[in-house]
Amino acid sequence: MAGETRPGGRSMQSSQRAQASEHVPTQSPVAQRTRTGGPAPDQADTAEADEPEKREKGGDDVTVVDPSMVKRAVSAAAVGNAMEWFDFGVYSYIAVTLGQVFFPSGNPTAQLLSTFGTFAAAFLVRPIGGMVFGPLGDRIGRQKILAITMIMMAAGTFAIGLIPSYASIGVWAPILLLVARLVQGFSTGGEYGGASTFIAEYAPDKKRGFMGSWLEFGTLAGYVGGAGLVTLLTWLLRDNHDALLSWGWRIPFLIAGPMGIIGLYLRMRLEETPAFAQLEKEARSKEKERREAEKKLGLREMVFGQWRAMLLCVGLVLVFNVTDYMLLSYMPSYLTSELKYDETHGLLVVLAVMVVMMCVQPFAGRLTDRFGRRPVIATGCVGFLVLSVPALLLIRQGSLVGVALGMAVLGLLLVCFTSTMPSTLPALFPTKVRYGSLSIGFNVSVSVFGGTTPLVVTALIGATGNNMMPAFYMMAAAVIGGIAVLLMTESACKPLPGSPPAVETESEARALRKAAKSAAGAGSAAGKRRVAESPA
Repeated sequence: MAGETRPGGRSMQSSQRAQASEHVPTQSPVAQRTRTGGPAPDQADTAEADEPEKREKGGDDVTVVDPSMVKRAVSAAAVGNAMEWFDFGVYSYIAVTLGQVFFPSGNPTAQLLSTFGTFAAAFLVRPIGGMVFGPLGDRIGRQKILAITMIMMAAGTFAIGLIPSYASIGVWAPILLLVARLVQGFSTGGEYGGASTFIAEYAPDKKRGFMGSWLEFGTLAGYVGGAGLVTLLTWLLRDNHDALLSWGWRIPFLIAGPMGIIGLYLRMRLEETPAFAQLEKEARSKEKERREAEKKLGLREMVFGQWRAMLLCVGLVLVFNVTDYMLLSYMPSYLTSELKYDETHGLLVVLAVMVVMMCVQPFAGRLTDRFGRRPVIATGCVGFLVLSVPALLLIRQGSLVGVALGMAVLGLLLVCFTSTMPSTLPALFPTKVRYGSLSIGFNVSVSVFGGTTPLVVTALIGATGNNMMPAFYMMAAAVIGGIAVLLMTESACKPLPGSPPAVETESEARALRKAAKSAAGAGSAAGKRRVAESPA
């Protein structure tokens, strides 16, 4: 099963066979021993001489991570994710203004639909980006691909701020906007899968949920930055709408340039993940031919070879992203266009909800390490199924208290997903195809279901006249996510598939090695008893 992992106390013999078959590292680069000088010793002599050192380092079947490197990896991944969602947040919160700049029309609903249509178009190329960047990340390294996606993402966002309006260049304005969005979508196809894989492969098993939660902390920080900047601009230019239409809306997009440079610097300073570094080492050794044969499997291995894990990934990402885009991307426009709520007040409410989510996020990540990923995700699915309608009814009351309370309920339920997915999704796939399979599954689901949420819900409201459509849409997503939760395997505090246990200290490594040795001895003794008791 794709989501299953090997326990830390497995026998040494089975551990070694499993590692050989998976081409998995036996030691993290950050804790790896080096040997200098003299001729290469005999293999048996080497094993004997290394035995005390192996015991001291935690053994060949345990990775001892470098805490400082883990913090750098988490920071760099989170900054990149913040950059991505800063743009999405700005685009969503200023959608009404963008509709007036690029899609002139006498119908505000038509303008909003056109703007969200361009927003959704970027998601059509995300699976293509995942199919390109994901396999490359499994072949040439996670760090290199994450640097490339950062450059493309920042360039696409910066370019939007430079596009002339429809009044200046006519139809070329929306065309250029679409091109910039497609560049963003293509680069984003390799972003989340790579960032979550990067953190998951660096984090110790017992803290993978906590470490992974900081990736979505970066998402919320990006949203808060985007929402805060748009709110500030809207307030400063509240008496000069023409200024907002002519130059004010460009400021958030132009800020992406400096942000991208900072993110690129952080990512270029990182080393490769321990899991990939050892896979690369294996490829250069006696297993090179076999690795090359595996590479030729390409998309067939990443998709059809992992079909069960892929379906689970699509289901989990569906409920995660439908609710995410509904709350953080669609609701600001819903409050303004459908409920005629004051634009500034609506943005402030959403901003406050996101700040609360940021505060809760790390604590929820720790809960997933303690109680498991499945209970937390299941809580979110049940919550959205039961509370979506009451929360939206509160929002539709229009009062500040009602809107804030309804949005807070949805935001806290969303944390059940944001705190778990960065550690849950990478654990569905083995190391050799993790980046590629996760990128493809994630982006297919986001493109078909998540990114189209604002467009589909707006169209459904227009077709039916029912303003409760957002609640019904989230409930349907919760049902699908609940099915995925029932079928997935718990991964909390377990090694990633195809990877050895990862710990923070040498004492933990020695304890795991001792447990594995005891299990091996018990298994050997049991085997001898069976042989002795069997008839001649």
